[in-house]
Amino acid sequence: MILPVVKFGTPVLRERGAKIESITPEIKKLITDMFETMEENHGVGLAAQQVGVAKQLTVIDVREVKDRPSWVEIGGKPVDVAEIMPLVLINPEVTPVGEAVKGSEGCLSFPEIYAEISRPESVDVSALDAKGKPITFRCGGLLARAVQHETDHLNGLLFIDRMEKKVKLELQPELDALQAETKAALKKK
Repeated sequence: MILPVVKFGTPVLRERGAKIESITPEIKKLITDMFETMEENHGVGLAAQQVGVAKQLTVIDVREVKDRPSWVEIGGKPVDVAEIMPLVLINPEVTPVGEAVKGSEGCLSFPEIYAEISRPESVDVSALDAKGKPITFRCGGLLARAVQHETDHLNGLLFIDRMEKKVKLELQPELDALQAETKAALKKK
């Protein structure tokens, strides 16, 4: 089922997600629904907060992006990114290992708003997968950026929090308009 993606100004986007203690039928359904929602909206990642659920759960799939490569290592050995996609990360812990680099980011909760964001080029990730089994890997490129972006969501952080002040000031009118539109829609409900 395709879920509505909440927009900037919705309070749940600022909530830290609760840890997931077990993989219940509800969590399995949420994972399936989140993948369908992400695909329908042409995203490469989606956090539970973006569908109104404050849990430590994100889904990612970067296979369709050809112009921004990704890489993965498991146990220090290179692995084809497609082997771990689509990716479910439950209760993820992310450790930066690479130098910070700028890259373009957008967000399904901020339609049509993009900015260059500085993030570590590569990260170590440990999490649980969709079955509740531990997974660990190192990744870089777009996948590392997506993992960091989605993990930020799980902690109530948004990509606008990582923008350079000058860039955020330039985008402020659009951000204010989106937030006002969201708040007006929430009042109607």
